[in-house]
Amino acid sequence: MSLTERERTSVAETTEAPTGAPDAAALRRPATVRLLWLVVALGVLAALCAASVAIGVRAVSFGDILAGLAGDTDGIAPAAVAARLPRTVLAVLVGAALAMSGTSMQAVTRNPLADPGILGVSGGAALAVVIGIAFFGMSDPYAFIAVAIVGSAAAAVFVYGVGSLGRGGATPLKLALAGAAASAAFMSLVSAILLPRIDIVETFRFWQIGGVGGATWDRIAVVAPILALGAVVCLISARGMNSLALGDELAAGLGEHVARTRLVASAGAVVLCGAATAVAGPIAFVGLVIPHLCRLLVGTDHRFLLPFSAVAGAALLVAADVVGRVVARPEIEVGIVTALIGAPFFIWIVRRQKVREL
Repeated sequence: MSLTERERTSVAETTEAPTGAPDAAALRRPATVRLLWLVVALGVLAALCAASVAIGVRAVSFGDILAGLAGDTDGIAPAAVAARLPRTVLAVLVGAALAMSGTSMQAVTRNPLADPGILGVSGGAALAVVIGIAFFGMSDPYAFIAVAIVGSAAAAVFVYGVGSLGRGGATPLKLALAGAAASAAFMSLVSAILLPRIDIVETFRFWQIGGVGGATWDRIAVVAPILALGAVVCLISARGMNSLALGDELAAGLGEHVARTRLVASAGAVVLCGAATAVAGPIAFVGLVIPHLCRLLVGTDHRFLLPFSAVAGAALLVAADVVGRVVARPEIEVGIVTALIGAPFFIWIVRRQKVREL
């Protein structure tokens, strides 16, 4: 017997929330509340984007911002605005991509600790890119992205395989430990490959940390369609993610093709993570922090959670970029700022009563 769409959504929204958080029944939100939070998040993102354009080594006025938006580059201030605009747009795209990737990974694995950085997916993408540059002379931007996506997929398969070994299968803590070990190994290999090659080490020294400095419209034009493709794949899988939250057996009983849904959603997450890593370097914890925060605000229905996570993730990365420019001169890379935010959050999740599946 099949359930109606309304019944399936109702069942999906009453599944277990992350341990230590309020139960998911308390997280259900009326459509008006969800819409209100989305409007608030968009307003915050707009304000942060304005701050990102205005704040830097040289502060600019509102008139300078308008001149820069109009394409005027005469003078130092309008030129500064013109240089900061692509940086801000890239931060928005990368933050949204990492947040959606983390949300999808948590849904697919039912693991509250899932994050592209923690599970080693970003590290796999970084290692693949560095190997392509060092040993194959790779320079084409599309090749960068393709290799990063392949590296992300290989790392995800490897970590899930290692985390599935032994009794109990792929538990959240086993996946987190396997991902942390793999990520450390990947980044060590990156350093080992780069150190003897002085010609490329300087170029990728800051890329290894993760940042959006040096963004150009050309780079954005290359990566934006690929990020859009990954986002569409994840959004198409939103209803299936709701079913996966019930467990594989019940999801299959509801008519969901569990393996296909998990494969498609994982592919979307890998594309988002790989492309974002290729253009901005490995940035951790955005995909961990944002999904948990968004569940508290808009509930557990992934049809609403995914787009809200994209907006919130974009806001977090833009804010991290602004903070990095304010607290130090010339700046602290966003990868460091997000690590300072996300590491305590990760420890808090692990230290709760018991880390179970979502």
